[in-house]
Amino acid sequence: MPETYYIYILASSFQKLYTGVTNNLPHRIHQHKTDKNPESHTARYKINKLVYYEPFQYIQDAIARETQIKGWLRIKKLQLIVATNPTWRDLSLDWGQPTGPFNEANLRPPQTFRRPK
Repeated sequence: MPETYYIYILASSFQKLYTGVTNNLPHRIHQHKTDKNPESHTARYKINKLVYYEPFQYIQDAIARETQIKGWLRIKKLQLIVATNPTWRDLSLDWGQPTGPFNEANLRPPQTFRRPK
């Protein structure tokens, strides 16, 4: 079975960001959440909420994408996150949880942000 590589973006409650690459996303996120290395950047700033990730077949592609994202201005990173995760939900919260059967009646139209008048 071929290995899958991931780039991921973590955020703190104050939206401080960290971008990384791994071949075992659940394990790596667990390390961040449990402050495996208390002196690390993510532990010091409590950056432990998975807000974005992308899978890749080849490590070279994952590293290239990580490098690209790290080179972006903060606003572009925020746009990337909001495009797929507008509420900044921790995407790792549902890992290991049972899922119910699909029911089309439970689908809702997407919510949009509205500016106050």
